Amino acid sequence: MSRLAAGIWVRAYMTRLGLENIPAYVLQKGDATAGAVWVKVARLDGNADLWERQYDLAADARRWVCTMTDAESAIDARIARETGRDRDLWVIELESREGRSLLDDPSLA
Repeated sequence: MSRLAAGIWVRAYMTRLGLENIPAYVLQKGDATAGAVWVKVARLDGNADLWERQYDLAADARRWVCTMTDAESAIDARIARETGRDRDLWVIELESREGRSLLDDPSLA
């Protein structure tokens, strides 16, 4: 299966979030072709979730996984460490009290 370029995926995801009235911002612009994408969901109460796309060997597919739920400051620190090492990484932040990210939609895999 061919992969969609990261920059195209990010633009489509941002459009989709806008259609659902979920505020979102690109915090770190990564490699347009092959950069990984992380999504931070700020819950507006000081806490946040961090989502990453991972490969699922059993399903032979990539899927979104919430890899961290913590204080927003702890997630920001992890993002800062990773972007310091990986300049190709895209980071998107969205704001949703309910934690809605739309990443459970199979069309976003």
